[in-house]
Amino acid sequence: MLFENEIAKVGYLSRSVPEGIDLKEAILKLKIEKNAVILAHYYVSEDIQSIADFVGDSLALAQASKKQSSDIIVFCGVHFMAETAKILNPNTKVLLPDLNAGCSLADSAPESEFIAFKNQYPDAVVVSYINCSSEIKALSDYICTSSNAIDIVNSIPKDKRIIFAPDKNLGMFVQKVTGRELILWDGACIVHVNISIDKLNALLVTHPDAELIAHPECLPEVLNKASFVGSTSALLNYVQTSSTNKFIVATEAGILYKMKQSVPNKTIIPAPALETNSCACSECPYMKMNTLEKLYNALYYEAPEIQVNVKTQIGALKALNNMLAIK
Repeated sequence: MLFENEIAKVGYLSRSVPEGIDLKEAILKLKIEKNAVILAHYYVSEDIQSIADFVGDSLALAQASKKQSSDIIVFCGVHFMAETAKILNPNTKVLLPDLNAGCSLADSAPESEFIAFKNQYPDAVVVSYINCSSEIKALSDYICTSSNAIDIVNSIPKDKRIIFAPDKNLGMFVQKVTGRELILWDGACIVHVNISIDKLNALLVTHPDAELIAHPECLPEVLNKASFVGSTSALLNYVQTSSTNKFIVATEAGILYKMKQSVPNKTIIPAPALETNSCACSECPYMKMNTLEKLYNALYYEAPEIQVNVKTQIGALKALNNMLAIK
């Protein structure tokens, strides 16, 4: 097997997979041989979602990873998600198909700057969105996701000040719903702020019978137009239960795969992005770095492996468990 320095030398990520194989079948075979489980976020490609053992949003994936008893977890998502799985399963080998699959939101909160920010409010309770590094998790009292952020904030005594990081848009939404004044870190997700307000307005005119639903990481201008705001899984559930037959969905376009599977007779339209790409929708370039080829190589070479130092793991695990104890 190849590890760290050897892997860096050979550049295993760029290695071609064996010719003539069915990648999906080969991945599933390797998964069985190595007692591995594949977890995937809704935002990765349809090919990966179709063979994953579990597909979900950040909260569901955190809950699922905690329940695993496999020898290997392959996390098809981004770096902070694989780190979360490692924090919850320190004795399990956790792999990420591409180590460069980062997160603009996690990158917006460097550890040293966050420590300085936190020190300005020494008595504040720190609630950090799961889209952050393991180091930021270790500096937090609670982790939250877009599914449970409101519940987490509501669980904290009203006489306590709260730092909410790193997503300012989610923080403003939580602030509005809970009525709590939050101390907000100024971070944002490039995917959700990349939704074009002008193009969205035009789309709403073109489709007056469509219902706009949005993820709370979107800009307030988008959320104010939405008839429903919720996490990725909440948006999926909403299209299944709503009597409406047409939706404009303001979040990463990967969720459309599951939506169209679950409601094939309804019309699902992605909210338009500022820049034009292949689907004219908002896509996460980091999530799309996960490919079947990289997934195969990750399982074959059992790398790249996610590592979290013990001190960070202990602090981050406490904050994650505080979240999981609430919801």
